Amino acid sequence: MALDLVDYEQKARDAVKAFWGNREAAQQKQIESGKADQGERAGVTGGKNMDGFLALMLDVIRANGLAHAEIYQNRAMLTLPGYFRPTKLWDLLVIYKGELIAAIELKSQVGPSFGNNFNNRTEEAIGTAHDLWTAFREEAFGKQPRPFVGWMMMVEDAPGSRKPVRDSSPHFPVFQEFKGASYLTRYDLLCQRLVQEQLYTTTALITAERSAVATGDFKELSSMTSLRTFIAALAGHIAAEAARLG
Repeated sequence: MALDLVDYEQKARDAVKAFWGNREAAQQKQIESGKADQGERAGVTGGKNMDGFLALMLDVIRANGLAHAEIYQNRAMLTLPGYFRPTKLWDLLVIYKGELIAAIELKSQVGPSFGNNFNNRTEEAIGTAHDLWTAFREEAFGKQPRPFVGWMMMVEDAPGSRKPVRDSSPHFPVFQEFKGASYLTRYDLLCQRLVQEQLYTTTALITAERSAVATGDFKELSSMTSLRTFIAALAGHIAAEAARLG
């Protein structure tokens, strides 16, 4: 039976529109309440920005054989044990018959501070995966096959994320592919290498301008980190686990 990709492109466009719309609504609400955060923080602290993408993941899971699984999206039920720390909070967990089927994290970044946030996101993504797989090795989830571990990132398409970036490394040269690379290119390299090093089952990187609040238009940087690659991998894993566990 063919995998069901649930018309993901249209749902992704709806999610992009919701992302920018939710940010604008959160900022306006804080302004009206007289408690506005500084700069872009208002749109972040409002939460719910990636809920459209979360809904897309839920549709994929339900359409490919695990509608009856335990699918968690409530904060109180989203923690998994770690190895280097007691627990880690995820954005979506799928558990079926006592086995961890999938753990997904959804992240976003808007300007203007692309530099500091890129470094923070990079360290967080690497550390989270290393912690989970070490806990998996130590049978924190019991004896079971490897779960699907996904990481999706949405970055604002803006001059600050597209322009070349200089690096200072006085003792040893940086890898050639990073020289003069924009933050969007660096995110794409990060996502590719997270998969190549088997830290994540798959990753996705999409970028959209703020004007996409009206259209939902988004771009992808490579086939390896495309949304289709992510959705197909998730659908395939869910279908395989549904067949294995019955």
